[in-house]
Amino acid sequence: MKIDFHTHGKLSKKVDFSLDYFMNMVQAAKENHLDAIALTEHFNTHRFSDVYDTLDDHFPYVDLYYEIEGLKVFTGMEVDINETGHILLIGKRADLLDFRKELEPYTEKGNFIPFQELLKRTANVDFLVIGAHPYRESTPLHQLPSDLLAKLDAFDLNGKDLYEKGIEENCREVYALAEQIGIPVVGGSDTHQSLQYGAVVNILDVSCRTVRELKDAIRSGAYRVEISPQLDEKVAAAKELKKRLKEKMEKVM
Repeated sequence: MKIDFHTHGKLSKKVDFSLDYFMNMVQAAKENHLDAIALTEHFNTHRFSDVYDTLDDHFPYVDLYYEIEGLKVFTGMEVDINETGHILLIGKRADLLDFRKELEPYTEKGNFIPFQELLKRTANVDFLVIGAHPYRESTPLHQLPSDLLAKLDAFDLNGKDLYEKGIEENCREVYALAEQIGIPVVGGSDTHQSLQYGAVVNILDVSCRTVRELKDAIRSGAYRVEISPQLDEKVAAAKELKKRLKEKMEKVM
């Protein structure tokens, strides 16, 4: 099974969720031969609930994912923490939405949930917990205490960072940190725009239907991360198109 663990369904936090835009993303994911994605929209995006309310209205939710035109869409979100960093949570829809309600007091910059508190609150919930882009300068997770980082399920080898830092450098630092901490590395395109799909993917040895199965595959090493030879072209094109689309939207607004 080919899966991307870090994707977004909106162009940016400020815009409304658009089913048409999201379906273009789904089509692009399928064109890049993905079997599944984790939809990890920012937890404090504008009208977060619209994302899953809209999907509920249009698509069946089977096992622990939405079935959308043959693509498995696992439910998730990207959470900011107080220490400056982003954590991906992927899990059962009901658990995810319940935890999102708990995070309501923590949605504003300067008042994000502390990392240790987030880990404590999610410890008994069946979430796949991934440390997003640990070496991004704006969200440097690698500086946090090792004993807390060790409670993550994996680190994110991120498409945007691979492009901006260079594949060799970013792979070296993320894999070295993972080895030091003792947890795996998984790939995520971090796409907000469809052209970025396929930049980095995970090839699982088995087809998973639940988050528990995903976690077992990652923990057992039954997968590999694959970086596209066209990563630079994909990310650069997506970045430029995203910029133009945002400028167009801002003029309308």
